[in-house]
Amino acid sequence: MAAGGFCKLPNGTVVVALNLPSPAAPSAGSVRFLVHAQNRARALTRLRNLGLRSVYLRGNAAPPTPDEVTAVLHHPDGLIWRTAPVAGTVGGPDLVQELWHPIRALLRRPTAQT
Repeated sequence: MAAGGFCKLPNGTVVVALNLPSPAAPSAGSVRFLVHAQNRARALTRLRNLGLRSVYLRGNAAPPTPDEVTAVLHHPDGLIWRTAPVAGTVGGPDLVQELWHPIRALLRRPTAQT
């Protein structure tokens, strides 16, 4: 089951955060998606329309942090992702946080070699 959560903003919109298994390999970890939408149902519909068919939000175990909310609100698409940090990893000056990517970077198909 995917961990996730949401937070409602003062203007009535929501930011939904979901951790889903990485499409690269089962042991590759997980990917954290952030979606800004009018409500939770629309946020999940946006992900389902991109091909993530079995996406459900049950509970609010892993809501988006204030930094994540700021990141998704400042992105024009309102849909970003990055690899999720490994649970139990302590951050330090040596650990560099991955930047957020637009959804187009994940869905980009490889070009044909000629």
